[in-house]
Amino acid sequence: MMKFLIHPKVQHQYSSSLKPASSWLLQNKKPETKNQKHLTPNPKPQTFYLRSMENGTELSSDTKAILGLQLPTDPRWVNLASISLEDILTDHAYCEQKAATTCISLIQRYSRKVKLVEALAPIVTEEWGHFRLVLAELKKRGLQLGQQRKDAYVNKLMAFQTQGGAEEGRLLDQLLIMALIEARSCERFKRLSEGLEDEYLRKFYRRFMESEAGHYTLFIELAETYIDKEKVRSRWKEWLAYEGQVMQDLELRGDRIH
Repeated sequence: MMKFLIHPKVQHQYSSSLKPASSWLLQNKKPETKNQKHLTPNPKPQTFYLRSMENGTELSSDTKAILGLQLPTDPRWVNLASISLEDILTDHAYCEQKAATTCISLIQRYSRKVKLVEALAPIVTEEWGHFRLVLAELKKRGLQLGQQRKDAYVNKLMAFQTQGGAEEGRLLDQLLIMALIEARSCERFKRLSEGLEDEYLRKFYRRFMESEAGHYTLFIELAETYIDKEKVRSRWKEWLAYEGQVMQDLELRGDRIH
């Protein structure tokens, strides 16, 4: 069994209101229940499950305190997303695909950073499994995977990256961008898990929220492995402020996860 832990120091520095003793596990294969059948992509033999919290610990309702995000999602977004279900599932699928391929790119670029490679390799498997889960949900509902669209949110984040300079600064920003995307995805999944009328989809996105919740701290931990912690903390605050402004300026759309 593979375990991803949120380091206590990271909890304190970045998420002061996050309840302690929360770890996220990639579950071993278990006999399928009636509800799990919809969450298991085919073909076999490899079966993916969404990770869930080890001890049932609930995420605090204060998402800003947990994730550090400066601006919560407009509640109207869930209503728009429920109207554009095929579009939102399509965009979600591509978000998972891009998360997997970005981790692969980081592994290729920083192949000599052993801890980074060892940490991201299982994330690739997990995110690709999530991609397949969303594809299975589309198929179950008789919906089609649409075309991938430009991601204005991610493009705006990338514009804030350090240009040129030392490799350390570029690595730091790449890891913090991933942390932000994971944090915002978690917050959006929480909104969907609470606001959708479809009970099955609420549970579906609840599990995605739980699964993604630990990823953003993993990327921060990796940054602190290779870069001075004070630099990481300072730059993270800058990224949080910038992301809040990005969210404020973005058009509210129901066909996008971000």
